[in-house]
Amino acid sequence: MAAEGGGKEMNEIKTQFTTREGVYKLLTHSEYSRPNRVPFNSQGSNPVKVSFVNVNDQSGNGDRICFNVGRELYFYIYKGVRKAADLSKPIDKRIYKGTQPTCHDFNHLTATAESVSLLVGFSAGQVQLIDPIKKETSKLFNEEVGLCGTEWRKNWERQWIFTYFTKLTVLLLIDKSRVTCVKWVPGSESLFLVSHASGNMYLYNVEHTCGTTAPHYQLLKQGENYSVHTCKSKSTRNPLLKWTVGEGALNEFAFSPDGKFLACVSQDGFLRVFNFDAVELHGTMKSYFGGLLCVCWSPDGKYIVAGGEDDLVTVWSFLDCRVIARGHGHKSWVSVVAFDHYTTSVEESDPMEFSGSDEDFQDQMIHFGRDRANSTQSRLSKRNSTDSRPVSVTYRFGSVGQDTQLCLWDLTEDILFPHLPLSRTRTHTNVMNATSPPAGATIITNASSNTTNGNNSGANTPGINSLSTTLPRSNSLPHSAGSGGGVGSGIMDSAIATGVSKFATLSLHDRKERHHEKDHKRNHSMGHISSKSSDKLNLLTKTKTDPAKTLGTLLCPRMEDVPLLEPLICKKIAHERLTVLIFLEDCLVTACQEGFICTWARPGKVVSSF
Repeated sequence: MAAEGGGKEMNEIKTQFTTREGVYKLLTHSEYSRPNRVPFNSQGSNPVKVSFVNVNDQSGNGDRICFNVGRELYFYIYKGVRKAADLSKPIDKRIYKGTQPTCHDFNHLTATAESVSLLVGFSAGQVQLIDPIKKETSKLFNEEVGLCGTEWRKNWERQWIFTYFTKLTVLLLIDKSRVTCVKWVPGSESLFLVSHASGNMYLYNVEHTCGTTAPHYQLLKQGENYSVHTCKSKSTRNPLLKWTVGEGALNEFAFSPDGKFLACVSQDGFLRVFNFDAVELHGTMKSYFGGLLCVCWSPDGKYIVAGGEDDLVTVWSFLDCRVIARGHGHKSWVSVVAFDHYTTSVEESDPMEFSGSDEDFQDQMIHFGRDRANSTQSRLSKRNSTDSRPVSVTYRFGSVGQDTQLCLWDLTEDILFPHLPLSRTRTHTNVMNATSPPAGATIITNASSNTTNGNNSGANTPGINSLSTTLPRSNSLPHSAGSGGGVGSGIMDSAIATGVSKFATLSLHDRKERHHEKDHKRNHSMGHISSKSSDKLNLLTKTKTDPAKTLGTLLCPRMEDVPLLEPLICKKIAHERLTVLIFLEDCLVTACQEGFICTWARPGKVVSSF
C-alpha cells in the first residue's frame, strides 16, 4: 500500500476513495451515533451492529436503521444520502441492564409503516422479539422469569396478607452462552435461527412457547463434526431444532440467496455449508489458521467468501466445494465480508476481439456493462456449470477488519475459470509461467486507477510474509498451471456434482489414480462414494477432522496452490476496529466500535443540498 512506510499518511483517516466507478465520499452529516455523539468506550463491549429495513412508507422515505452501542439499542429513520441525520428524534431507544445487545435482524416480509418485527440477541443468551414502531416487546425466548424466595406472612388478627417479599430470577433454559448471530429464515414470517458461543444453533417459531423446563432432545441426524436434534415434548415447543456445529463458538451464519443452504463459520476455523431443509452437510473448508469470524454469499449463490483470524478473505466455490482464491490486504482479523450486489458486473455479448494500444484497451474495460440489483442477479443466474461463457462476470465484494481498514475486491473470470483461454494476459512482473492465450477470447481486468498493493510487509502473520514470489497477485491473473501439486487442475477436471448429501469433490477412485498419499486422502472432505462403499461412508462421518492435518489438502490448500487476490482499494477509515459493512443502492455503510455509523455515497449519488 502507499502508506506502507508508516508516518502520518499511514495513520490518516480517509474520507473518500476512488475506484473505476468513480469517487466514494464520506457524508459526515449523515453519520448516526448515540444522540450526544460522544464516542463510546468499547472496552468489554460487544461489537456495534447495524440492521436495515424498508417499511414502504408512502412519503418515499421508508428506510429504517437499528444499531446497538454498548447496552443501548436505537431505531431511527434512515435518510442516507438524501438528508442529514437527526439524532435528536429516535423512533425508539432502549437501555438494558445486566446484558447487552449483540446482534439483530428485521423481518422484511412483515414490515409495514405501522409495525416491524425485530429480533435482538443478547450477551447473556436471551432473544427478544420487539416492535420498535409500536415500542412493544412481543416475546422473550430462552428466558423464563420465575418467582423464588417468596415469603407469605399472614396476620390472622387482620385476616389479610400484609406483606410479601419477591425476588425475580432469570432462568436460561435453552442456552446460557452469548448470542452470536440471529436471522429470520428467508421467506418465513415466523421461523428464525439463533447461534450461540457454545457452538449450538437453535430454530425457533415465534408462534410457539419455550416451555417452563429445560428441553429434552432426540437425535435427528449427525455427520462429521455436526449433529441435529429435535425437541422431545408432548406438545410443540421451542426450540424446534438444535444444531451442534464444530468445536468452539459458532461465530456467524448466512443463508444462500434462495434460502436453501446455510453457511456457518466457527472458532475451530471451519466453514460448513448445509442443505438447510434436509439438514445435511454439503461441503467444508478450513481457514489457513485461526477461527473464521464472518461469511457471505455471492448474489447468485455460487461463491462464498469467509474471513477471520488468518487476516485473509477466502473465496470458496459452492459448486466445486473448493477454495478458488484468497485475498491478502488486512493487517489484522477480518470482522465482516459482504458482496456488493449493485456493482457486480455482467456483460452479455460475443467474445470480444481486441487490437490496439493499451490506452484503447483500458477505455474498453472502463465502459464494461454494469447492471443493478435484481437485474444483476437474474442475469447472473443464466450462467451455470454447463454454459460456455454466455455472460462475463465480475463479482465485487468488500471486507472490514480490526485493523480499521476497508478493502474492496474484484473476483474476475480469470480466477473463476482459470482453464479457459484469455484474449490478453495482463499481469504483474512477479507472476511466472504466463503464456499467450488465443486471440478472440474474453477478459475482464481491473481498470481502477487507484489500485493499492495489499502485500503488507509490516504484517505479523505467520506463513504470509514468506509467500512464494511466483504467486498470482491480481484479481485479473490466470491460475498458474504449474501450481497446486495436482490439487488445483485436478479438481476442475475430475470434480463431480453430487446430491445435497454428498460433497462435490474428487471420488475415492480418482484419488487413487492420482497417487495421493494416504494421509492426504484421509483429510480430504468426503467425495462421491458409491453405494458399495456405505461402510466406508459411515466410518468417515464418525471421524474427527484434525485441523493440524488439513493444510495442503482440498479443505485448506497451501498459499501457493491458489491465486492470491490484491484489493482494489485498502483504506484506513476509522480510529477503532470496524464491525459493519453493508452495501446499499446509493451508498455503503460502515460502523466502528466507537459507535459511529458512517454513510459513503456512491459515485454521482451525493445530493447537492448536503
